[in-house]
Amino acid sequence: MIEGACHCGAVRWKFDVTPDSATTCNCTICRRYGVLWAYDLKGDRTQFSGPTRPYVRTAGRWGEPGVAFHFCANCGCVTHYRALKPDAEGRIRTAVNLRMAEPGVVAHLPVVHWEGLQTFTSLGQDGRCAADMWF
Repeated sequence: MIEGACHCGAVRWKFDVTPDSATTCNCTICRRYGVLWAYDLKGDRTQFSGPTRPYVRTAGRWGEPGVAFHFCANCGCVTHYRALKPDAEGRIRTAVNLRMAEPGVVAHLPVVHWEGLQTFTSLGQDGRCAADMWF
């Protein structure tokens, strides 16, 4: 299990498993947020608590459903996101921002690079891990 919290501690999440990797994306919003994502499905392995304010991005250029990015209502940290509509299989995608976890817990996770700006495809791994993304 991995746990994360915003800077002030008002918003927390728990991810019931250790993810296989962390994902970094270069889309117009993720590169600005500087997040490292671990993905899940609503109601599956992730729990959230605390007051958040969402920033809603409507459907993107690739036709994916809109996404609500959740921030701590107090300190402003991006804690997670949730899709606004189910995908083709009826699932609602969600993700936690691994930068909210303690560094030692996620440092070893390999980083997957997602090309979300031009092609919306995975670029795979390049040998770096989450700890390499902190500096």
